Amino acid sequence: MNSCEWKTQDALVEYVEAQYWMKNRVDALQKGEAPECVWFLEHPPLYTLGTSGKETDVLVSATLPTFRTGRGGQVTYHGPGQRVVYLMLDLKTRRKDLHWYMTTLEEWLIETLKHFDIKGERRSGRVGIWVNKKGHDYKIAALGVRVQKWVTSHGIALNVNPSLEAYKDIIPCGLSQYGVTSFADLGFPVTLSEVDKVLKETFPLGSCVS
Repeated sequence: MNSCEWKTQDALVEYVEAQYWMKNRVDALQKGEAPECVWFLEHPPLYTLGTSGKETDVLVSATLPTFRTGRGGQVTYHGPGQRVVYLMLDLKTRRKDLHWYMTTLEEWLIETLKHFDIKGERRSGRVGIWVNKKGHDYKIAALGVRVQKWVTSHGIALNVNPSLEAYKDIIPCGLSQYGVTSFADLGFPVTLSEVDKVLKETFPLGSCVS
């Protein structure tokens, strides 16, 4: 298995800059010229449209920039207080199975939430991790990945303490009937660094080093 690097960005990373860096790392990993990487970062406020995303899911009231991207999925929000994790991993050294990979990422998020006494769950037919709040489903984590020659990119977005107001100008993942929540919204005022520590401890896809 390839060696793996933890990479943590303290300052906000512009979306185009992140995509450029990730593409170069994927290219290098495919050629065996760089180690795998799990990158922890935050973006400035923006929306992204995945390969299944519809322009109409970004409402006319939206004022934030919108980026079309190569990950799977539909529209979502990124911004400060949300832990984005991009994973550049070689599945040839693990299992060449996209369903297995997505399930593993879901389990990772569920285990991380469990550490903070939050019950994260899957929902049939809906991507992401959900929590039940007052009898209704709210999304707390989004997943969107890309796999090229069995090397992954993009990854997960976990709402720690982002502005939930930004979600009012989109139809998150094309599902207008469900809400969006966060650690803070659920009454868990934790920091990104606390969440990062647990994400690293529960990481299910091998060991990485800083």
